[in-house]
Amino acid sequence: MDLYGKRCLLLGGAGQVGQAVARRLLERRPARVVIGALSAEEAEEACAALRPHVPEGTELSTVVGNVFLRTEHKDASPQEILRSTAIQEAMIEDVLGRMDETILEGSFLYEVFREHRPELVVDAINTATAVAYQNIYRSGAELRELIRRGDSQALRDAVLRLLATLSVPQLIRHVQLLWECMLRAGTRMYVKIGTSGTGGMGLNIPYTHGEERPSRVLLSKSALAGAHTMLLFLAARTPGGPVVKELKPSALIAWKAIRFGEIRVRRRPVALVDCPPAQAVVLEDGMTFEYARHARGRPVGEVLRAPYVDTGENGVFSAEEFKAITMLNQMEYITPEEIAEATLWEIEGRNTGADVVVALDGAILGPTYRAGALREEALARLEALAAQHPEHPGIAFEILGPPRLSKLLFEAYLLKRELRTLHAVATAEPAAMSAALEHRVCAEPQLRQLALSVGIPILLADGRRLLCARREIADKEWETTPWRTSPETIDRLSERQWIDLRPQNMARWQRRAATVLALLQASRPEAGSFETTDLQAQRWPRDAAGEPLVDPGHLAGWIFSEEDRGRRMKR
Repeated sequence: MDLYGKRCLLLGGAGQVGQAVARRLLERRPARVVIGALSAEEAEEACAALRPHVPEGTELSTVVGNVFLRTEHKDASPQEILRSTAIQEAMIEDVLGRMDETILEGSFLYEVFREHRPELVVDAINTATAVAYQNIYRSGAELRELIRRGDSQALRDAVLRLLATLSVPQLIRHVQLLWECMLRAGTRMYVKIGTSGTGGMGLNIPYTHGEERPSRVLLSKSALAGAHTMLLFLAARTPGGPVVKELKPSALIAWKAIRFGEIRVRRRPVALVDCPPAQAVVLEDGMTFEYARHARGRPVGEVLRAPYVDTGENGVFSAEEFKAITMLNQMEYITPEEIAEATLWEIEGRNTGADVVVALDGAILGPTYRAGALREEALARLEALAAQHPEHPGIAFEILGPPRLSKLLFEAYLLKRELRTLHAVATAEPAAMSAALEHRVCAEPQLRQLALSVGIPILLADGRRLLCARREIADKEWETTPWRTSPETIDRLSERQWIDLRPQNMARWQRRAATVLALLQASRPEAGSFETTDLQAQRWPRDAAGEPLVDPGHLAGWIFSEEDRGRRMKR
């Protein structure tokens, strides 16, 4: 990607890696570099450091706030989030609710992309740490204790906090929002600077926060980092979106600065405290130690000051801490400039060998020639078995899912029974098709039962009568969640979950049949591979006269590939 004249967004751009990447991007004279930061103070400090490197014609600007929250809550501190039930309820609704325009447009991430429309996004936010270090274990322990005590109000608050710290749903929703934002903004490339969670070390990592070894909280970070990589791997295999890459530094990233001064934790100076020997607590057998009651030391009125190395997002270390962690055979370290150089190379199309998405692409086991050959054998055996048991057609069992697949298969099967060929479907009158399919459903109880028993109801031709039955295993959205009847709700459910016998849906099948028929008849027998469609390569079943038949499985697969834009991109 040529960066000259491009719009670039650096999420986490105020951090040490973000700053190093920004300096390299500015060398290529983009039109705009937008620095994303959590606070205005961080943003201004980052811009002050970058301004000497800004070339003529390049605009440097900032966006400030938490991209994991709504715009209205983007400036809330972690402490405010923990205290505010309103923010927690908003987070739960945004993360666990159905992804829709309201959730998308309310997010601060959407606001950033809508305003700046970046062509390149470099994401240097330590996402795994931001999500996993909310410590679901502490929230869970608090919840269990409140259940034991029966404190209803405190229990309600604890449940909210627990739901607001569910890390996997948060990560999934963040990637969903990010992907939709990039599609709408026309983003061409997304580069994630991720993490292994342990600085490249294994389960024997000694750098924990006082928990058991290995630390559950630390391993949560690694687990989220891996989950994030797999979601990006899927994004990279999705047609129509930006190029997706991830670089995953696996060592301590250092350093940002070496200074002498106050030692700060969460931006607050560490107060010096003291406990004279005379105030020592006597630890007696069987006593219950309570920190608030037994810790008798007090602040001395000064703050901790010392020489330190600033490692950016990882905090500040003493010389001895830095010496230990960077020692050979420990975490060791990598500089931000080396990460920035690898990032620039990947952006410009040079292969660093460090893109983990490409590495996964090269390491996975994909579809094989042998499996493709055996597919024909498996289908032939299934057809032979079906011929032996015509009274028990296997249409869909709703185990593969989603319900839309079963719904499409049942609708296509009804068309196959009624009209047989694609030409007949393409030329039939929709209202007549609708009436004929409804008559068949009403006249054949066994056919109805096949659908209703697996949770696929049948919307009859008038669009008002719905055939549905109570099942022992009720697991569909329309079964488990109360819903209000409206034209919009009926359209949504019939699109995804219900067999739809309305004339407008028959017209849709008519168009599909015409399109597929045209594709199957598009090439000449002597045509080369470039003129042969994927549908023709599937050996579509035909009748004795050579007419393509209605084939439910192939039709559903084609709809998923083309109409639903679910085509596989890589093999």
